[in-house]
Amino acid sequence: MNTEEFLKEQIAVASRRKKADLVLKNGRILNVFTEKLEEADVAIRNGYIAGIGTYEGEQEVDLSGKIICPGFLDGHIHLESSMVSPEEFTRAVVPHGTTGVITDPHEIANVAGAEGIEYMLEATKRLPLKVWFMLPSCVPATGLDESGAVLLADQLQSYYSKDRVLGLAEMMNAYGTVQAEEDILDKLCEAWDQKKVIDGHAPGLTGEALNAYVAAGVGSDHECITAEEAFEKLGRGQWIMIREGTAAKNLKALLPLCKEPYCHRCMFVTDDKHPGDLVKAGHMDGIIRQAVAWGTDPITAIKMATWNTAQYFGLRSRGAVAVGYRADLAVIADLQEIRVCEVYRAGKLVAKDGHMTEARSEDPQKMEERKKRYPRVYRSFQMRRVREEDFSLEKQGEYIRAIRLISHELLTQEAEYAWTQQEGFAPGVNIKQDLIKIAVLERHHGTGHVGVGFLAGYGLQAGAVATSVAHDSHNLIVAGVNDADMTLAANTVRDTRGGLAVVKEGQVLGSMPLPIGGLMTPEPVEKADQTLERLKKLARELGIPETIDPFMTLAFVSLPVIPSLRLNTLGLIDVQQQKIVSQTYNK
Repeated sequence: MNTEEFLKEQIAVASRRKKADLVLKNGRILNVFTEKLEEADVAIRNGYIAGIGTYEGEQEVDLSGKIICPGFLDGHIHLESSMVSPEEFTRAVVPHGTTGVITDPHEIANVAGAEGIEYMLEATKRLPLKVWFMLPSCVPATGLDESGAVLLADQLQSYYSKDRVLGLAEMMNAYGTVQAEEDILDKLCEAWDQKKVIDGHAPGLTGEALNAYVAAGVGSDHECITAEEAFEKLGRGQWIMIREGTAAKNLKALLPLCKEPYCHRCMFVTDDKHPGDLVKAGHMDGIIRQAVAWGTDPITAIKMATWNTAQYFGLRSRGAVAVGYRADLAVIADLQEIRVCEVYRAGKLVAKDGHMTEARSEDPQKMEERKKRYPRVYRSFQMRRVREEDFSLEKQGEYIRAIRLISHELLTQEAEYAWTQQEGFAPGVNIKQDLIKIAVLERHHGTGHVGVGFLAGYGLQAGAVATSVAHDSHNLIVAGVNDADMTLAANTVRDTRGGLAVVKEGQVLGSMPLPIGGLMTPEPVEKADQTLERLKKLARELGIPETIDPFMTLAFVSLPVIPSLRLNTLGLIDVQQQKIVSQTYNK
């Protein structure tokens, strides 16, 4: 249908000269423009809202007592962090009212480069969920990291012409941006020239450095952990993405932004969400629900997950229940519990009462075709078997410079501990002080590089935990109390071409293969949730407390762009100084 024919039909339905395809009758519309509830029918033709008022349709659905909202939008998420395929992610979030997400595929891009982006673009086509993309800006995150690929500005340029690409994803290398490093400027200039949005990632950045970062065209930030930080960035013109994910939970601290006059330039995002959180706590509906429970006006909260997001990203015809807008809708029972009853995508019912209306799973034949088409995605482990001596670490002084975790935050602290030697534990480990060993092993190119250090605040009292989900370069990370268990856990992950493992006293207690880039499983989201929850339970039995997510938290220990101290394959990294401060072990 051409544009003229489409408009003629919309006008005919709007003026009641022609019946609508579908009319949602007797519901109350949440109007994001007036911020009021309006009693009216919603007439839909060709996937768009043609009229609001009193209408007749070929199909009519009675929504008496229910509220019709715009479909929820997640303004910043890494689909790979759900640990399931895009098809299964869709099945997890659509019943919760999500009709669109803006994803940054930098996880899979760090593993497989441009091939990873191509995989995600192809895998998200023709889903009952609209998936837009921001192009990964930092692959790897900084020059102090080893990823599976390096993406420069000229490798990203061609993607801007794709209609689902909205801009340049989180500029994680804030230090390099402020220093006007050439490769970063190349990416920023290309996005500027293409008139695209540029997202930010600058935890703790303030003052003149923040001014420089914003002057480079960075329009948003999702790393604020205090209201004071958010107010400063908002005052410098940035949009604030209020993050409530699996590991980082910033909503409560940023509640002061969820009201006038700040709320109009703020939106809710998840960033990283594990499958269990999506299935049980919900997606954007869960954030809205929590914000309302903590005192946020319900209509304001819904706008921050719909209209505001659409405005920031320039998504015309999205984010509102209004004439001429796309009929992507979430029907809820009330404004307190935010229970999603029905979900419409382009005017078609796609979910009802918590379930998809059509059973969807990844086609086995399509999966085999993808394995051939994207070999770096499905064969991402290029490393020899791990040996105990890979974790050897000589005493370098009387004190240990350790990474200390902070509960519910991605930030870390630097801590100092006396060197100890206890029978049954690796040298330096002191479980009474909650100090264990940690290592990051390069897994993309077979370099044999291993960074070894110490981690405090994780809670592990025995055994080892390993994962190939290690942001953002996704090398193999393992934490443990002795080298033997660390070796077994690492090899378990290696042998399954990626995944998670929990080990104790020479026995594999449990594992979860993640064969898609070492990041995702093709298994149903419910099974992924069950397996992950079992592994978390096993990890907690080894001492890891409820305040620490055993895998998501561990995954961020190697990310060299979040203060203050990190460990990767090159050694211990001081993030503020952006330099290696201890080349602990590097073969």
